[in-house]
Amino acid sequence: MGNMDPPRAWDGAALEQILHDHPATQDALLPILHAIQDALGYVPPDAVPGVADRLNLSRAEVHGVLTYYHHFRQHPPGRHVIEVCRAEACQARGADRLAAHAEQALGCGFHETRLDGAVTLQPVYCLGHCAVGPNIAVDEQPHARMTPARFDALLRTLVEGGAP
Repeated sequence: MGNMDPPRAWDGAALEQILHDHPATQDALLPILHAIQDALGYVPPDAVPGVADRLNLSRAEVHGVLTYYHHFRQHPPGRHVIEVCRAEACQARGADRLAAHAEQALGCGFHETRLDGAVTLQPVYCLGHCAVGPNIAVDEQPHARMTPARFDALLRTLVEGGAP
């Protein structure tokens, strides 16, 4: 989902198409959840019963997978998604301080969206750029050697409507 694509509203027809495009086997659960989130920007709780029925799983099993993985959102994200790497290599390079700064600067915690809807803050466990941490990704675009000052400048750009 790009930074200009707003989350789509829940659409039962979209779910039906996604379910049709995947096999009705339990192995398809993660690909189906990913496809829903790719299409809508999140996995609405209303999608759980349809997925469970299609795959012959309980709603609790689908909900358990949905809530176990940090990647999945159950609510529409903000216009931009900022992921802060929380893996050990980035922590060794100052990610804890950066994470605390991001929460303060955004006025929200991880898995939350700013009140103005501009930004959702997510933890991520390795962006694959360990040597140049701490790292963040903005709308899936990585930014290395992030500092609080660089974060603030990036945030101003996002909130003022520019591209990062």
